[in-house]
Amino acid sequence: MKVLEMNHVKKRFDGKEVLKDISLTIEEGEVVSIIGPSGSGKSTLLRCATFLEQMDGGTLSYSEHPVVVEDEETKKVIYPPKKELREVLMDFGLVFQNFNLFPHYSVLKNVVDAPICIQKREKEEVYEEARELLAKVGLADKENAYPYELSGGQQQRVAIARALAMNPKMLYFDEPTSALDPEITAGILKIMKQLAEDNMTMAIVTHEIDFARVVSDRVIFMDDGMIVEEGKPEDVIDNPKNERTKAFLKKLSY
Repeated sequence: MKVLEMNHVKKRFDGKEVLKDISLTIEEGEVVSIIGPSGSGKSTLLRCATFLEQMDGGTLSYSEHPVVVEDEETKKVIYPPKKELREVLMDFGLVFQNFNLFPHYSVLKNVVDAPICIQKREKEEVYEEARELLAKVGLADKENAYPYELSGGQQQRVAIARALAMNPKMLYFDEPTSALDPEITAGILKIMKQLAEDNMTMAIVTHEIDFARVVSDRVIFMDDGMIVEEGKPEDVIDNPKNERTKAFLKKLSY
């Protein structure tokens, strides 16, 4: 099943086209890494997919249900009512590069808050699951700590546990290790690798090329608001066809 389908997506900022006719499909259980230079539109694509930005053109579906459609005559993008959109938001979790934890909540409260307040689930069940998730990301002993008491890597682990607590069909990661040092990065990538082995559907914007090679079913290279090349990691990363992809990867290898 297609968890995500985006067709002919366009996005402009101040008249500048940042996404130029992007089409992307992600199947259930698939891990897709999106690579490319800064300013290529990678994060904007994720923000459009997660409704943090409004698309200027194109369509978007989750689990094969149209969510954002385009009027055939006016070509205007039509978003669903808020109530319907809130239900779609349950389909995915998003992990940011700068964690975005609630500073005044403990680690445990950061994880349980949305399932209890938004999904209206039973507190006892949510707390039990949250403690299991914190153990899974190596933070079983930190449930009463506050974000300021944690390292960057620990905060990112909480962010991952918080996203998983909503039982999403899919997880988005936007440069999840860019604010972390290499040693801490390895721990976060290990958790993400485990999620991939557990068949979690994931879209990952990353500059960690070796990680993308190992964990991805498919790699997308973006440049100048377009998908320039996509395919299996061994093709796109190790044997790119496009000159722009080759130049980007060559720069990284120095």
